[in-house]
Amino acid sequence: MGQQEKVSTSLAGAVSEGISASLAAVDAELDRRYPGDPGTRQPVHTVYVPGNLFDAGTVRSWGDQALAALDEHAPDAASFAAVLGLSDDLAEDVYGRVRAKLEREPIEDLRVDFEDGYGGDDEDRDAARAARLVSEAYADGTAAPYTGIRMKCMEAAVRDRGIRTTDVFLTGLLEHGGLPEGLVLTLPKVTYPEQVTAFVRLLEAFEKAHGLDAGRLGFEIQIETSQAILAADGTAAVARMIGAAEGRATGLHYGTFDYSACLGVSAAHQASDHPAADHAKAIMQVAAAGTGVRVSDGSTNVLPVGSTAQVHEAWRLHYGLTRRALARAYYQGWDMHPGHIPTRYAAVFAFYREGFEAAAKRLSAYANHAGGDVMDEPATAKALSSYLLRGIDCGALDTAEVDALTGMTRAALDRFAAPRRGDLTASAE
Repeated sequence: MGQQEKVSTSLAGAVSEGISASLAAVDAELDRRYPGDPGTRQPVHTVYVPGNLFDAGTVRSWGDQALAALDEHAPDAASFAAVLGLSDDLAEDVYGRVRAKLEREPIEDLRVDFEDGYGGDDEDRDAARAARLVSEAYADGTAAPYTGIRMKCMEAAVRDRGIRTTDVFLTGLLEHGGLPEGLVLTLPKVTYPEQVTAFVRLLEAFEKAHGLDAGRLGFEIQIETSQAILAADGTAAVARMIGAAEGRATGLHYGTFDYSACLGVSAAHQASDHPAADHAKAIMQVAAAGTGVRVSDGSTNVLPVGSTAQVHEAWRLHYGLTRRALARAYYQGWDMHPGHIPTRYAAVFAFYREGFEAAAKRLSAYANHAGGDVMDEPATAKALSSYLLRGIDCGALDTAEVDALTGMTRAALDRFAAPRRGDLTASAE
């Protein structure tokens, strides 16, 4: 053994204790505001269906229409790969996984829409019907993993209607068996943090009226106005909105077309890759980082309909926008048409399949202190494990193949992906 080094200090223990005492409030604030990602599944997309058109067969119908689009316009892996530019080694795997996903779980997140897409004359009736159908779908196993409504916003002209629809829908769920675990509410066109606070008070009142646990009801905030990004005083209003949600905010969803129009972007240039969209989403992303609130990209309104050439052009656009979003860590987006979901899943599956082997090997090397040609830090290990878990959750990766390359159980991956604050050194099982 080598010579033991003498360790000397100059400061009394009271110095450290005093510093800790002075930072106690900051420590508590960090824990409250930045609890980290919840570690739950995030859907890869959200599908909006107008409340008057939603029915018991909606989820299956979207899957069947998507499969029919593949049968007509890309009946095999080679033709689909040629449209999207998939490599030969990915073509069969991605195509097979896409078809299997469309048969098994075509929609991951469904929102029954009582806002922009809604055209019914009897909103009470349609909201009550939606509650019954959603409850029945969860009971018989045909529901999307995540399902809920988008009500009208908290602006004066439609506020009462939005409050009533929320009440009718939630009350209906309780009457038909209770609130499902996958319930999601979406509050649109938020302009001021006070509107978020008002929605919190509404949900609190509902919970108290029915004896529900405080905080049981969460919601997403849609970012569709310029004021939601930059307040009149020059601050980032979206950051204050997260605080105003008092721990209930689950997501920030970018509204491509309302936001673009708000800034005066002409219709021909309203797209999720416009510089104005990139700016808004970057602000959203920074505001949400560490808070446990997820960020979702918007949509494209170019529909894959018409001739095969037209469908292929729309598919290439949608695939490219989805891959672009994934590279920027926007892991969720909106899909507006059944024809969009084949390319949604193709983009997501290709993203995870392409990087799977390298990510698994890097994480394994880090966990086993094996070194390699990249020197990773604990924060990177967290990102690598989160990447693999997202791939498993959506169906791009299989648990067995991830286990084989990483040597880790799901529980071990979870620990790397969501460590305690200050502890990014979780060990593998």
